Amino acid sequence: MKSNLDAPDWSTIPAPIDDGAARHLTGARMASVGLASTKGETVDLSALRGRVVVYAYPRTGTPGAENPDGWDMIPGARGCTPQSCSFRDHFAELRAKGVDHLFGLSTQDAAYQREAAERLHLPFAILSDEGLALTAAMNLPIFETSGMTLLKRFTLVIDDGVVTHVFYPVFPPDRNAADLIDWLSNS
Repeated sequence: MKSNLDAPDWSTIPAPIDDGAARHLTGARMASVGLASTKGETVDLSALRGRVVVYAYPRTGTPGAENPDGWDMIPGARGCTPQSCSFRDHFAELRAKGVDHLFGLSTQDAAYQREAAERLHLPFAILSDEGLALTAAMNLPIFETSGMTLLKRFTLVIDDGVVTHVFYPVFPPDRNAADLIDWLSNS
């Protein structure tokens, strides 16, 4: 029996294409922007030392609440919960591969994200770019739907404040953590 956390059949959902919206990020220094975290702290990704991984996603839904109209047909929109659960399930392995800090990132507010982080038992913080400050400063890939500005799905590998690798587009989302581990093992 499938639980509501199981991934959908990805073959029925349109895959995102590489539109070049993240090409400028490799080699970029992270902007100094304070982001609210689900752990109650403010995190400035530019100030963190060591290897930082940030996976960005559009939005997590709330159990029992409908997604925006047409959500499943927006390429790359579906899959935020399976992606987060994959990073949760691979957290220890990522740490063993040299990831000093792991964060999720969305434009949802920290209170909304906190509910999801608790419900999904995430051992890492989710960061909120609700005011789109980091999104604007770094020109992060976005899309708009139902009056919301949302991040497209991507993953940044940041070493001492500089983006050294970008996964974009990310599909299927539940493979993102395993793809990152493969990259870490071979780089």
